[in-house]
Amino acid sequence: MASRRNVPLTPHPRMPAGPRLTAAQARIVDPSQVVDGVSGRPTAYVATRLMIAKGRGYPRHLAQLREVAAQHGWEVAEDPEDVRAAGLSLGVRTVTVSGPPSGEQPDAWLLLQYLRRHRKGDLRGVDLDHVVSTQPFRPNPWEIPHPWEIPHPWEIPHPDVASAVSAGLLSYGIPGSGGRQPIAYSGPPPQRRTDAEIRGRRPVVAVLDTGCFPHAWFDPRDRRGRDRAVVRTDVTLDGLPIGDTDPDTDIEVHGDLTGPFDGSIDRIAGHGTFIAGLVHQACPDAEILSWRAIPAKDPLVESQWLTLLAQVIELVRRHRAGEPGGHAIDVLSLSMGYYHEDPSDELLDPILLTMVDKLQQLGVVVVCSAGNDATDRPCYPAAFAPWRNGRGRLKVDGNRVPVVSVGALNPNSTDALFTNGGTWVRAYGPGASVMSTMPPFEGGLDPIASTRVHGRARESVDMDDYRALTDGDGKQRGGFGLWSGTSFAAPIVAGRIAASLAAKLTDRPGYRDTPAAARRRGWDAVEDVTDIARPQ
Repeated sequence: MASRRNVPLTPHPRMPAGPRLTAAQARIVDPSQVVDGVSGRPTAYVATRLMIAKGRGYPRHLAQLREVAAQHGWEVAEDPEDVRAAGLSLGVRTVTVSGPPSGEQPDAWLLLQYLRRHRKGDLRGVDLDHVVSTQPFRPNPWEIPHPWEIPHPWEIPHPDVASAVSAGLLSYGIPGSGGRQPIAYSGPPPQRRTDAEIRGRRPVVAVLDTGCFPHAWFDPRDRRGRDRAVVRTDVTLDGLPIGDTDPDTDIEVHGDLTGPFDGSIDRIAGHGTFIAGLVHQACPDAEILSWRAIPAKDPLVESQWLTLLAQVIELVRRHRAGEPGGHAIDVLSLSMGYYHEDPSDELLDPILLTMVDKLQQLGVVVVCSAGNDATDRPCYPAAFAPWRNGRGRLKVDGNRVPVVSVGALNPNSTDALFTNGGTWVRAYGPGASVMSTMPPFEGGLDPIASTRVHGRARESVDMDDYRALTDGDGKQRGGFGLWSGTSFAAPIVAGRIAASLAAKLTDRPGYRDTPAAARRRGWDAVEDVTDIARPQ
């Protein structure tokens, strides 16, 4: 059978919806806009902002941008630097492009193309501020459920004609077919060893996502020996938070923060708690660091994301160097990504690549979801993984642990219809109808039917009630759900890598946690779990 062509299987991947673009002052690259023969691929970006990498090249890049912008009647102004990143060598500064009401309107993508046309030097330190998308599979946003009609399980959902999304793809958004829904689970939590049983230290998995609710599975009081919590949300850098800490915007506590006041659970609510539960199932002994990187109301933009990555890198660097204020991190799980706009250099997205490369050198295995658009168009940072056909510009290097890109499997181990694929996807994990932990949400929808018989409540399933109830024997029954997406395949693979690392961390008392030692361990674990081979 002929191999798939390296073009989208759908006309183009889904872009963020209009309200989310408006909230970020973002737009989508228009392929019809051509500058010197360069036509961009669709991707979402902040329309009036560019990123410039910090470092010695920053003043030169800023001066060049201002010079080129002035030729089009635009101005470029430095934005205030995030206090959390001010003392870090890695990271980015952002600049805002503005112009008069009349004339050519400012556009960051056009300015970037003008800059490349006028300046032949190294411009890899300037880039668009992309809108980064989370990766759970979502239901049809345009179709209102009919609460008075008994659902037909054999009925095919209506495809989105405008984007040619198939009915089969949309089925994953329907509860009962992989869409988010509550379930009852009365089994035991994952069996975690006590601190006294661990030699050395626990493997550490870091998660940048929507945060984490203090679920009973993560409570050390429920465990023999009363050891520390499974999930930590309190790790900071020099006392400065990593990510958002505002309790009023915590989507893992307040399930409905966007849209009308109808009690509907937001699209990403529970995402981080669900991911933490998957890591815990795959590696019960792991310590999980969870930070709120994804805003509840606005989309995540790349410049904010890179600031958090710079903080994470500094934590690891200090730990590996034996300096105070650091923290061990062995695996970083990222369930987010974006599509690059420029096919000519998409494999060298410079600023993000610099951050990922530093993590690789420090021995952190970066595990990324591949995306849910049923396309083989590379999604980043997942596509920084070594390509199976060897065509990727990022070659496998023994001095860097590789990025691991993860696609999703159905329960029967076939590839999920929605998963991105191609030679750049190097691992697959369960990602359709997977079970994990959920915050105790009780959404605004009611059961289709409810009555009382013999003094007992009798109902159909309430599809948005995740309350953490208990059985008569005291075991937790609620607080769990099913969900689908490559978002959830990635943390399962991340947990498996951490489980492989656990033996390597704990069987050698007095090990020295240098970058070189971490790279060796990381490579061993990657080879255990994936088909990525270390160069000889």
